[in-house]
Amino acid sequence: MAATTPSKALLWSGVGVSGVGVVALLLVAVADLGKADQIASVAGAVLALVGIGLSLWAQFGNRGQAPVEGAVEASGARSVAAGGSVGAVVTGDGVQAPAAPPAMPAGGGPTVSGPVTASGDRSVAAGGDIGSVSTGDA
Repeated sequence: MAATTPSKALLWSGVGVSGVGVVALLLVAVADLGKADQIASVAGAVLALVGIGLSLWAQFGNRGQAPVEGAVEASGARSVAAGGSVGAVVTGDGVQAPAAPPAMPAGGGPTVSGPVTASGDRSVAAGGDIGSVSTGDA
């Protein structure tokens, strides 16, 4: 997945803050090594907690979010596009949807953050899981 503009800005701001922190610790170390040791210990513990929080957010924080507005598009006769998961899709004549759509995974699956496009006759696209699709006539 390509990096987006906000993530690049966050990356460079993190690099800048880290650089300033290293320079500050070096300056304090020259003046008082004991004080620099104490500051580095506290800063390391705080940054470790921030890193754990960011890791958890990156792993679990984006679940269930819909894709960006306007990114779901269906074009073509009987085409279907869904930003998240769909249980059953039927686009044919005389075809019945199943009485009970197939069970979706417990986690619901991740949705994509980019465009979801179904183009062409009877095409189907989803940003998440698809349980069952029937595009033909009975």
